Amino acid sequence: MSTARPRWRLGATDAAPGLEREREQAQGTRKAGPWRTGLLAAAAWAGLGMLTLLWPNKEIGFSEWAFTQEFGIAALAVSLLLLASAVLPVRPVRAARRIDRWLRPAGAWLVAAPLLLALWETLTAKLGALPPPFFAPPQSLIDVVHEDWQRLGLSTLYSLRLLLNGIVFGAVIGFLTGVWIGWSRIAGYWVHPLLRFLGPVPASALLPLAFFFAPSSYSAAVFLVALATFFPVAVLTWSGVASVSKSYYDVARTLGASPWFLVLRVAIPAALPQVFVGLFMGLGASFSVLITAEMMGVKAGLGWYLQWAQGWAAYANMYTALLVMAVLCSGLITLLFTVRDRTLSWQKGTVKW
Repeated sequence: MSTARPRWRLGATDAAPGLEREREQAQGTRKAGPWRTGLLAAAAWAGLGMLTLLWPNKEIGFSEWAFTQEFGIAALAVSLLLLASAVLPVRPVRAARRIDRWLRPAGAWLVAAPLLLALWETLTAKLGALPPPFFAPPQSLIDVVHEDWQRLGLSTLYSLRLLLNGIVFGAVIGFLTGVWIGWSRIAGYWVHPLLRFLGPVPASALLPLAFFFAPSSYSAAVFLVALATFFPVAVLTWSGVASVSKSYYDVARTLGASPWFLVLRVAIPAALPQVFVGLFMGLGASFSVLITAEMMGVKAGLGWYLQWAQGWAAYANMYTALLVMAVLCSGLITLLFTVRDRTLSWQKGTVKW
């Protein structure tokens, strides 16, 4: 007499409820509950709009801050959008699901941003605790963009062109130098000590020499930005190439690989994670050098715009330029992250990012 064990069949009703719930939510077939953080963010933005519209501005040497009403209406519009995203069910539209997935991780910032803006608005436009012209409310930035968008936009394009030229030159030369030092013993003996000795010198310290020897102020600025990018890229590329396991080379040589194959298909791919770290470091350093170079000699760019605004005591313009710099640098870093993720997608399982 044999006892047969019952065979359990996993059907649709036996599926894990968590997986089924995630599948339904991804397909947009289930109505999700209200997003509490989104409701809180909507209330915060509504409070900012009501504070801006209902509390009169304090008059200090001028009649009224421009775009106060528009700023309050914009805050209320953001509140309505967040309220709709928090209350409405998950929709089957793909674009709506993408927006929802982007908003929810930023929920805490969506609550903190209107609170900070409300504090800024209260201390400047409502109470005058931070007096003009040294301090200006948030709506003054809208006024600057409306009145001076051509000059600000042209300065941003000039800075972006200078920055990209310098980063490309510095990154390419630094990458080739790092590979050369990491692969060649002769280069490691002669070039590496010079790189460690001269590399830590800030690029901005060479500003007078660059403007003296360069044929133009623009070429001097490009050289300084390239120099700021060159050092971290070269050092980290060298470190990545030098740290490749020798067993990789032995296996490749056993299979008949040539020296060029070892460099291009073994050493460089293994060093790419550290190369991108060097690019991130070089981007931050080159951006600070860019602003300094534009303040000293270049006749266009965000650094020049900052100096011009400071000379005319246009502090609202200065704050707007600083905000544009922050957005530009953050955008370039995000773009570099995207390039890194796609370039190194084949190393996600073996390299810890």
